[in-house]
Amino acid sequence: MATLPITQYFPNASSIAYGCMGLGGGWDNNTISQADEIQAQAVIETALANGINYFDHADIYTHGKAEQVFGKALKDIQTLREKMIIQSKCGIRFDDEHGPGRYDFSADWITSSVDDILSRLGIEQLDVLQLHRPDPLMELDEVATTLQNLQANGKVKHFGVSNMNHHQIAYLQSALSTPIIANQIEMSLKHLGWLDHGVLAGNPQGSHDNFCAGTLEYCQQNKVQIQSWGSLAQGLFSGRDVSDQPTHIQATAKLVKQLAEQYETSSDALVLAWLMRHPAGIQPIIGTTNLKRIEQCTKAATVKLSREDWYTLYVTARGERLP
Repeated sequence: MATLPITQYFPNASSIAYGCMGLGGGWDNNTISQADEIQAQAVIETALANGINYFDHADIYTHGKAEQVFGKALKDIQTLREKMIIQSKCGIRFDDEHGPGRYDFSADWITSSVDDILSRLGIEQLDVLQLHRPDPLMELDEVATTLQNLQANGKVKHFGVSNMNHHQIAYLQSALSTPIIANQIEMSLKHLGWLDHGVLAGNPQGSHDNFCAGTLEYCQQNKVQIQSWGSLAQGLFSGRDVSDQPTHIQATAKLVKQLAEQYETSSDALVLAWLMRHPAGIQPIIGTTNLKRIEQCTKAATVKLSREDWYTLYVTARGERLP
């Protein structure tokens, strides 16, 4: 397994991160229940007990309730914070009386978002703040000044981005004196654009792929941690009913099960091990609230797929041979 680039900033960072999107109840305005609080604490304790110490949030997750229940757990057990690396994201705004769902990297929005995140979590500093999705109206100098003020004021230790290509990262980095340390993008056996752009370089088959060629290489060259969201493809290859799915999805689910048995691990761990086999040192983010699945996922770090098995999974998931 490749070394995680982020260990240069957090030497003890876990190879798998836990994504907190499923905590706090539904994506609604209902109040947080006691069951939501109990679930959050159980998830946190299970993750930590199985070696996961990197926790990923966003201010929009369950309308802020994910951070609230997490903060409640930190308040109830005050020794938890020192065991964790906590990351959150901002920049996405929901529909409101002022406009449609949109992205906002203005100084006021970023600053107020960070203050709200810290308040909900009940902490004084975020280990990492990520800008959630590219804002086409971003004013480079304004964003850079805002981020560096947050760092200077001790509210954020490091910065990252999410869903950005390497041109966007490089543009933002050009105005920052502090490094961008992470980029979170969708990567899984179902979403293969991050690989296809490389193997289809110069091939017309790759002309319609939305993943920008060179992003992986940029991140590797500049020691930017690649974090994969959607890593488990919502259980598509690890137990979900795929009878209504395309043939190649069904074949991939069958292959995952076979290889999991061969490597004496779970299907969830096998799917993550496939991502982690890449030399970029990908840090998968898992979001299941099933405690047993969390435990099973952590076994991925002990699985080293052969080159042949890795390619067999890739080609099967593509649904067609490589060019």
